[in-house]
Amino acid sequence: MIAPRTEPPAPNQLLLEALEQRWKKYLSELKRCRAEFSNEAVHDLRVALRRLLSLVQLLNSVEPRPRLRKLSRALKTQLDEFDELRDTQVMLAEISETIQELPELETLQDHLERVEKGLLKALRKKIRNLDLKEITRRIWKVRDSLKEEEKADFAAPILGSVDEAFLVTRQRYERVDPAKPATIHRMRIAFKKLRYMIEIVHPLLDGFPEANLKRMNGYQTLMGEIQDAEVFQQTLADFQPASSSAPEPVRRHYELRHADAISAYLKNKDMLDAFWRASPEEPFPWEKTK
Repeated sequence: MIAPRTEPPAPNQLLLEALEQRWKKYLSELKRCRAEFSNEAVHDLRVALRRLLSLVQLLNSVEPRPRLRKLSRALKTQLDEFDELRDTQVMLAEISETIQELPELETLQDHLERVEKGLLKALRKKIRNLDLKEITRRIWKVRDSLKEEEKADFAAPILGSVDEAFLVTRQRYERVDPAKPATIHRMRIAFKKLRYMIEIVHPLLDGFPEANLKRMNGYQTLMGEIQDAEVFQQTLADFQPASSSAPEPVRRHYELRHADAISAYLKNKDMLDAFWRASPEEPFPWEKTK
């Protein structure tokens, strides 16, 4: 469904409001996580942090500044703290769905539950002791700078930054080789950046299909499932129970799961071109259907 024609917001105001909203959301989720530290709270904090980081990265693409690079690095360092826990919890969720079929996974499940417990304990301590003084100072400086430049026209550099992100993604798309899953991983990283950029800037685009936000999420998930399958396979290869190595039926099951995930992505690979224009001189895909 194509959105009705409306007056787009001023680009500077869009960025300012996005910064204030995402910073507020991050602080809210951090407070919640410190209070209850549930799996849901940890997940929501990670999402809020990812969205805030994406905005800072977009701002740095539009107008590179040392403070934005430092802020980006600080937020990325925080985000990286969640990676191992996220992978562990994804694997535990997968095992919970297949353990009846593959009871050989029980030993690995026990191991991952111990790993999860240790990671949660360490992360909880880091979140409780997190000092936001420097990050807060930099956030406010960025906000003040945007307010001072309220009359600046950021439309062209904003869209230009997304054009560059799409170009990088398209180049990696062309290099995707099903026999080399690492090429899909590199494509996923580039697309993730592109997706979050589009989420931020889409109010500037006349007629942008809101359904594309959901489609982009689904497209990224297809690649993410390949990566998750690879992480699981590597964990199986590294894990050596006291009695034996990973049983052959388990290995075969996840090799097939990995192959199916690659096949599912390849069937939908061409969706990429529906999300952004091929070049600044070209119309957006949804404009071609009008």
